[in-house]
Amino acid sequence: MRDIRRRIASVRSTRQITNTMKMVAAARLRRAQEALFRARPYAGGLERLIGDLCVRVRKESHPLLAPGKSGRGALVVVTSDRGLCGAFNTNVLRRATERMAERPEVEMGLILVGKKGRDFFRRRGWPVLHEEVGIFQELSIDRARELAGRIEELYLSGDLEFVEVVHQEFRSPVRQEVVLRPLLPIVPHEPVEGPVRPYLYEPSEEALLEVLLSRYLVVQMWRVLLESFAAEQGARMVAMENATDNADEMIEELTLLYNKVRQAAITKEILEVAGGAEAMRKAEEA
Repeated sequence: MRDIRRRIASVRSTRQITNTMKMVAAARLRRAQEALFRARPYAGGLERLIGDLCVRVRKESHPLLAPGKSGRGALVVVTSDRGLCGAFNTNVLRRATERMAERPEVEMGLILVGKKGRDFFRRRGWPVLHEEVGIFQELSIDRARELAGRIEELYLSGDLEFVEVVHQEFRSPVRQEVVLRPLLPIVPHEPVEGPVRPYLYEPSEEALLEVLLSRYLVVQMWRVLLESFAAEQGARMVAMENATDNADEMIEELTLLYNKVRQAAITKEILEVAGGAEAMRKAEEA
């Protein structure tokens, strides 16, 4: 009975921790959703503007629009810095390794964002071009700008032919999806609203495109980080909710077991007392 009471106390303590983590993840998820929903329209509008500009100018006029010729590629893998978020990191790492295996003819380097991905690939000795750890502790547009600047520097140096990114995309608080998308060279979407409107750009389309492409890369990285952070909090909230429910079930089962053992002990004591009384009565009669 003492062992069962200790187990119940231990499970209750664990339940308190998982329930607290669930509430913290839910609060962080609300803030992450607000930031993500503000970033999505801006990123979409910037993408449409770049598509309109690329129709007016030659796509080869900027190096971020033209593929490299080195024959090497890079894969940006975005994971979390912390665990206890279900299969969040496992799914990203599985997709990343699958992508590396899909193109064995290409020498692929890794740009790792997040401690879990860094530790996973470091143990396997895969080539790492750059790593960022702790970026989600103080997530800001400045950190996204630094990361995008490093990726742009690697690409413009001529060492890379293309850059792709794999991360978790936020769909809903209980649903995340692993996505693999090209990052560089930038592939502008053609306008779908009929003929190109006769906008007047100053100082010129080329000069404006020069500024917007670098900003576009920063915005895309900012959106990727926000998507991953929101998806991480959603996955952690669901995982901790499941852990809390499992703890409740375990406490109920242990309490039932404790009551059965306690009832058996009481019954045994009653039988021993009754047996002793009967023995004393027979002794007196004798």
